[in-house]
Order: sequence, then C-alpha cells, then structure tokens
Amino acid sequence: MERELRLLLFLLLFAVLPVCAGGLMTNTNYHIAFDRMFARGATFDIDATYSNPAGLAWGHEGLQLSLNFQKPWQNRDIETTIPDFLGQEFHQKYNGKASAPIVPALFGSYKKDRWVVSSMIGIVGSGGFVEYDEGIPMFEVPIRGLLAQNGIMPKDYAYMANMKGKQYIYGGQLNFTYKITDFLSAAVGMRANYYDGYNRGYVNAILPISVGDPTLIDLQLDCLQKGWGFAPIVSVDFHQGPLTLAARYEFRTKINTENDTKQLDARIRNTDPNTAVVMPYIEGALALQQFGDKVAAYQDGAKTRYDMPALLTVALGYEFSPQLRASVEYHFFDDKNAKMAGNRQDELEGGTNEFLAGVEYDINDKFTVSCGGQRTDYGLSDGYQQNTSFACDSYSFGLGGAWNINEKMRLNVSYFKTIYSDYTKVLTNYGGLGVPGKDVYSRTNDVIGIGIDYKF
Repeated sequence: MERELRLLLFLLLFAVLPVCAGGLMTNTNYHIAFDRMFARGATFDIDATYSNPAGLAWGHEGLQLSLNFQKPWQNRDIETTIPDFLGQEFHQKYNGKASAPIVPALFGSYKKDRWVVSSMIGIVGSGGFVEYDEGIPMFEVPIRGLLAQNGIMPKDYAYMANMKGKQYIYGGQLNFTYKITDFLSAAVGMRANYYDGYNRGYVNAILPISVGDPTLIDLQLDCLQKGWGFAPIVSVDFHQGPLTLAARYEFRTKINTENDTKQLDARIRNTDPNTAVVMPYIEGALALQQFGDKVAAYQDGAKTRYDMPALLTVALGYEFSPQLRASVEYHFFDDKNAKMAGNRQDELEGGTNEFLAGVEYDINDKFTVSCGGQRTDYGLSDGYQQNTSFACDSYSFGLGGAWNINEKMRLNVSYFKTIYSDYTKVLTNYGGLGVPGKDVYSRTNDVIGIGIDYKF
C-alpha cells in the first residue's frame, strides 16, 4: 500500500496546479473595446496602450484616461467514464466552477507633438479561481481502487474531496512612442508582472464513526505562491490614408515563484499487518518522509516557474469610410519556450495561434456599434491535459457599442461568449488500475463589460 500512497500524494500535489484563464498563461482582453470588436491591434484609441502602443502617435493630443470593468463566468467540467471499475461502470461528471470578481483595468496616455507616454495596469495573466466541490477523478479513482485492493469497498466508507486554485498575474506597463515620419511610428515599453496564487486541496476517506478512529486517508495541502517577472515590449505602426499596418512583440516573462506553504500533511492508516499494531497510522513528518522528492515542489520556500510566453501580434486595419472601420489580426504565443510547472510545455505540440477579425460602425456622432470574432488554436496533446489544468480550442464572439456622452467622455459596453471544443483524453491504464477509461474536458465562458474613456 505504501507505493500506491506515494502516487496518491504525488497526484494531490500536482492536481492543484493553477488554472489559467484566457490563453495558456496570457490575457489579451483588458479594454471593453476588445470585448466588443476583438481585433484591436491597429487602433489609435486609448486601448492601443496595450494592443498597439506605436499607434498612439496618431491618437488624441494631450491627456486621456480609461477605466474598465469586466465580469466573467466560467465552468470547467470533467466527465469521466471507466467501463470496468471494481466490476461495474464508473461514470461521473465533476463540475468545476471558475470565477473572478469584477476585473478592472486602467489606461492612460499623454501625447505632445511626436511623443507619447502611456501606461496600463491590469490582470495580464490568468486571473481566476476554480473550485471542484466534489474533488476530481485523479483523486477519487486511484483512492477508491487502492482501498478496494485492501478489502474496503466504496459502500464501507465516506469519500470527501475538494480542490481549488487561484492564479493572478498583475501587470503594470509603461510605453514610450515616437512618430518617426508622417507614416511610421515606433514604441518601446516594459511591463512588470507580479504572480499571486495558491493551491489548496484535501482528500478524506472515512469509516463509520462506530469503528473508533474512522480515518483511512487524510491528505492536506495549502500552498501560496508569489513571484515577479519583467517583459520588454516593442511595436511599430505604419499609417497612410485609410490603411494601417501594425506589429507588436512581447518578450518572454520569466516568473519564478516561491512557496509560502501553510500546510503539507498526510495521515494514512497503516495496513501492514507486521507494524499496524505498533503504529496504526503513519502521519506528520514521518508520513511525508515516505514520499521523498515527490513533495519537494510544494515545500516551504521551493520555487516553480510560471513564465508568460513571448507574444507576436500582426494587425491590418482599414477605414472604408469615416463611419466604417474593420481590422484583422494574428497572434502567436510561443508556449513551447515558456517554462511551466513540471515542464508541461514539453508536452505541447506547438505554440498557440489566434486569428481575430472585427468591424466598427458609427451610427452617428453619438453612437457606435461593433462586433468581432476570434479563433484560438492551442498546440494541445494528451500529455499536457490534466484534470485541474486543461485547455480547449475555441471560437469567441463579441458585440457591443459606445456612447459619446459628450466631446470628452465615452461609455463602452460589451458582451462576449466563448464556445469551446471538448477534448477527449483516452487512457489505457486509468489511474494505475490496469483498466481503460477516458476523461472529456469541457468549458464555458461568458463576459460582460463596461468602461469609461475620458479625454482632457
């Protein structure tokens, strides 16, 4: 039983890896204009502070500010099927509730002649919380199988589990833009990124209280992780007449987090008949010692990499008339060369490719409407997908509008929805039990947003 329990604690530790929102490690939606149009890589408006810093050379003269708020709702579900588990079919859906509070972002820029300085503050990576109230299959299946091997069947005990993780990467960005010629501009910038997350989980298998001390297995983890990273950013913009061509490159952000571990404990009923009388339980430091380097990643002070990948964006914008504008855009995230916990980047088949398009129309001087779409294609593989950290290729659609309240103030509103493709992972040896099974990963995502732009 000792070898199997080592595996179980290993699964517990790595099952609470953070869950990402947006891209694998990067967010791109900060301003409400993105949510209602998506392709913003050729804009000159205040949101260009992030999406096209060089384009601010053709933006508002003087000072402008923008404050934005978004509210996302997500589900991240796992449906597990094992045709022959303990003599019968095991089929269960684990509902993961992913959420975030109101997510703010602040933009500002000041332009004078050919020079622009701009800045933004927001949640630039991940930005969410996920919880599985009933645990996840990578806990339940091996534990139930292990207990069955020792003659303890599911009907004989109560099983309780919970897993939750939080991951935020806060970013503050500063850019300097210069208009080189009447048609060409460039910008350089730097973003400081602060990682703040935690991993918490437990698994309990408990006998009826009437038998005395009821605990069979009790695994506990509470680990906080924090770290810093910095990313240089360069961008260029060519603008002539109705045509705009723009490109931006963010270098990889190396983020090395350090653990502040509040709890890392195991208590296991000893089923070895030779020692169980003397030591009915293996617990505390003695229990953890049995797992060797399996617990090293979550020991207090241990370090883990959560890099944000290098990002290349290329955009084309065209103004068909003073009222009608459209853009297309391409993003490439170099995920294969960004270090992840457990070197999971090695399991990816490639980086992430995104294709975006959007259109915007001014109904009159007061009202603007827009819509757009995005296709996200990750380089996924079975080896990358885990119960608590998985991704699904997707299509996103957004719409919304803007109201020019007066010459200085604009109100933006938006709604966008992401439609994910389910990912099926088939295993010939599910949970180390020697039987086949499969996990089907699925997600949903809806976001509403509101923001105010103000020109001084």
